[in-house]
Amino acid sequence: MGFQYDMLTLFANYLGVELRIIINNDIETAFEKLNNHECDVLAINLAVTKDRAEKVSFAAAYGQTRQVLIQKKPAGWEQMSKKEIDSYLIRNQLDLANRKVHVQSKSAFADRLKNLSDEIGANIDMIEVENHDVEQLIRLVAKGEISYTVADENVARLNQTYYPQIDIATPVSFPQRMAWAVAKDADQFLSKLNSWVYTFKGGPMYALLYNRYFKSKKASDRIKSQYMSISGGKISPFDETIKKYSKIPEYDWRLIASMIYQESRFNPRVTSWAGAFGIMQLMPGTANYFGVNRASSPEMQIRAGCRFIDYLDRLLEQDITDSIERKKFVLASYNVGLGHVRDARRLAEKYGKNPNIWDTQVDSMLLWKSDPKYYLDPVVKYGYCRGQEPFDYVKEIFNRYEHYKNVISEDNL
Repeated sequence: MGFQYDMLTLFANYLGVELRIIINNDIETAFEKLNNHECDVLAINLAVTKDRAEKVSFAAAYGQTRQVLIQKKPAGWEQMSKKEIDSYLIRNQLDLANRKVHVQSKSAFADRLKNLSDEIGANIDMIEVENHDVEQLIRLVAKGEISYTVADENVARLNQTYYPQIDIATPVSFPQRMAWAVAKDADQFLSKLNSWVYTFKGGPMYALLYNRYFKSKKASDRIKSQYMSISGGKISPFDETIKKYSKIPEYDWRLIASMIYQESRFNPRVTSWAGAFGIMQLMPGTANYFGVNRASSPEMQIRAGCRFIDYLDRLLEQDITDSIERKKFVLASYNVGLGHVRDARRLAEKYGKNPNIWDTQVDSMLLWKSDPKYYLDPVVKYGYCRGQEPFDYVKEIFNRYEHYKNVISEDNL
């Protein structure tokens, strides 16, 4: 996961060494490699347990979490009361008896379900999956392809912002400390690691990384708006301003309006956890480059946002000549950064997809960038990316844009 990758990068910088990563999802094999000194540290979402502490030495905990059951809410849940929804879902761990639960093979989740099966005195039909990570299994639950999986609560909460149809309220474990592990005889290295963990947790970078990976940008700006649906031929209070400045990148103003809705729900006062602010949700560095700040009027922020869109469009114009396709790349770059989009294009080219087509080509490569197999690929320069967010971002903006085009007449252009 990207959180662990960024922590490792910071720790390697602290030690002044080059980082080399070995991907291994088999915990027992990882313990063996650790104690054989084939690697120095085991950096995964590893819960501290008494049994594991007999095999490895745990560093100071960097956090805590608990494991929760991931299950899909019933159809029509949006119109149901909490009591009605609960009646369809597992709320008592005893009800997991004879239920089929998919988890990562040889993972902490598999260990926990084995223990839970003993605790409830009944068999849980656990299916250990080797070729899917936690987030992929969550996605399968959301799509209704499997019934249940288990995840750490912090990961589950973030994924629920992308899949509101999943329920994460049923715990299957007590809170557990999370920590990295080193070999049993690596006392000196453990001391250095502990020193770094204490400093890291006490500094601003820990909160920044935690928010980046475990809090969604969308979570802080879900604001009710009277312009969620169009009435009277009006999208927002800023329609005239959007029309005026959409001429900078020469985009349909309704597409810009759809993007602004996605970013801020037309609320000029919203601020994200990452520091993006205002109606266009510009990051401080980008805002400064285009001459605006938090005190700037919504009009000036819209102008700056349109200038940024034009800037991205010009950077991509030479490679992606189709203007419709290019708009999708521009929107993704606005959301996640041009570097990640260029990484996805390089992956597309490497794996036989068209780097100049968004749908089913480059967008799928962005999804792959949350998998270490791909974000550690030599062609990738910007590392981990939670690709689901830009994937959904582009799709939702264009879907809303089509709706706007259907209800806003050409006379309003």
